[in-house]
Amino acid sequence: MSTPTTPPPIERRSPVLVILGIAAVYLLGIGGIIAGVLIAGGDGSSSGPGGGGGTTTVELSLTEFAITGNLTAPAGRVVLKATNDGTIPHNVQFVSTGAQTEDLAGGASATLDLGELEPGTYEIICQVAGHKDSGMVATLTVTAAGEESSAATPTTAASHAEMTHEEAMALDDKMMEQMKTFGTDAVATEGKGNTPLEPTITADGTKEFAITAAITKWELEPGKIVDAWTYNGQVPGPWIKVNVGDKVRVKVTNELTLSTDVHWHGIHVPNSFDGVSPYTQTMIKNGETFAYEFVADQPAVGMYHAHMHGEEAVPNGMFGVFQVGDLALPAGKTVSGINVPANVKPVQEIPMVLNDAGEIGYSLNGKSFPSTEPVVVNLGDWFLVHYFNEGLQVHPMHMHGFPQLIVAKDGIPLDQPYWADTILVSPGERYSVLVKATDVGTWVWHCHILNHVEMKDRLFGMATAVVVKDPAAQS
Repeated sequence: MSTPTTPPPIERRSPVLVILGIAAVYLLGIGGIIAGVLIAGGDGSSSGPGGGGGTTTVELSLTEFAITGNLTAPAGRVVLKATNDGTIPHNVQFVSTGAQTEDLAGGASATLDLGELEPGTYEIICQVAGHKDSGMVATLTVTAAGEESSAATPTTAASHAEMTHEEAMALDDKMMEQMKTFGTDAVATEGKGNTPLEPTITADGTKEFAITAAITKWELEPGKIVDAWTYNGQVPGPWIKVNVGDKVRVKVTNELTLSTDVHWHGIHVPNSFDGVSPYTQTMIKNGETFAYEFVADQPAVGMYHAHMHGEEAVPNGMFGVFQVGDLALPAGKTVSGINVPANVKPVQEIPMVLNDAGEIGYSLNGKSFPSTEPVVVNLGDWFLVHYFNEGLQVHPMHMHGFPQLIVAKDGIPLDQPYWADTILVSPGERYSVLVKATDVGTWVWHCHILNHVEMKDRLFGMATAVVVKDPAAQS
């Protein structure tokens, strides 16, 4: 049996000494923290370029439509502090990694930690659809140790209020020069969308169409070529038009890396061919072909587009127009005092597909101004336009010179047609309008959200024109 050991005697210490010891440790800790803050620049990070290591915070101002700030920082950890000084939501994305802030309302701020950055240049954009194209893109320059980062101040161009008279006149001249190219061979581009697709007629009378989904090069405007997601290599895809009562078969071949399917938006089809994997069909994998079969049993002005991976495929161009029969027009009616002739016959039927995102961006029928195609008619002609919104935003479509008679909504003829000069088209909607060319001239036609059509030095995106000629004056 072992003998228990005697515990050591408890050392008696003065309460005063104990308290003083604790206070000394506390003060040393506080002193270390204070020293660290002083070394780091007051808040643990440097507040701008030349912070001498540690963290550099770069402050950005977001407005309609620019990203401004002294966009330089020394190599090391970089944090962006973005403030929305505009009136509509904006965000900031660091393109190299895809990291981005949440959408910021006017007056709100957010920070984005970019981590450790090596010397070089990095792109920063606003990722809200269309805002990059409207000018919200900037370059962050990260300098090596010892370099003068303050020498470079990449920012957007001066505002109009800050320009000299000479600078403003030069900007005016540049815009006029670009606008005068519209409708000329100088802005012709490779590729045309909405080309009518002719069917093969099978032994039982079925109209069979073939479309191929693939990523192909697409020229939006002169020299601007993107990797578009296409049907048959075009944006929009082929225009498919059949008659009421036709038996239809559309064979879709997938040459994408990802799987796909096709939804027939606004078209009456059996559930098994609605085009929503996995509920109505198996997905169409790379290299596979799937046949959609249905009877076109009722008139329709619809669309076809990818449903699987739709958030990427559709903005990038994978959409097309599908029509069944001819739209019933209000022939012989008088609407708000304007008579529609009983024998009215449109000289042109024009699908106008709107987009605002992805690789295609702000566009009309897959092209950006000045490469959008004008509509050319003669004085007194009537023409029919179908608006299709395949984008992510609403678009108020405004035609100068002529009111538009809205005759159908989503392919359904209206019992009470009405006139409007601006028509708000939401994503997924279709509006059909009848227009009479009553005055000679070039009449601008555009989305009336103005940053969808104009930058500081040029027009772009969702703008085109109706050109009305007078045959009598030309003879």
